[in-house]
Amino acid sequence: MKLKEYKYKINGTKFTVGVGDITDNTVHVEVNGVPYEVEIDKEAKTVSVPGIMKRPAAAPRTETGEKVIATPKVPNGGASAVKSPLPGTITTISVKAGDQVKTGDTVCVLEAMKMENNVHSQVSGTVTKILVNPGDSVLEGADIMIIE
Repeated sequence: MKLKEYKYKINGTKFTVGVGDITDNTVHVEVNGVPYEVEIDKEAKTVSVPGIMKRPAAAPRTETGEKVIATPKVPNGGASAVKSPLPGTITTISVKAGDQVKTGDTVCVLEAMKMENNVHSQVSGTVTKILVNPGDSVLEGADIMIIE
């Protein structure tokens, strides 16, 4: 039986784990060469591992290679909030209240998982209010600024 091999480091200890095929809710597993027969609960549908996220799909592009930016409909009031695309820390704010921005302009930079992510305006207009400061932690979906 061929096992898929994975390498883990837990609290500084390295583990090599081999996982075989699942047969009748039983799977053959080897941890650092020690074999185990693991019974899987029939009720279990999925396994969630903290800290592991699916990689987001690449941004759609036009035939010329430009990024496609979805432009949401602005309500009659004309105000639109720039929202955090994921949890992280605001590192840089590129605009100030009163600045004119166009759809797709970078308005701030958000650090998440040690990577810098540009946050873009989804609408054209005037920045009326900035709701965060550099160094602030934000959750996914949090309002960063208002554009009218």
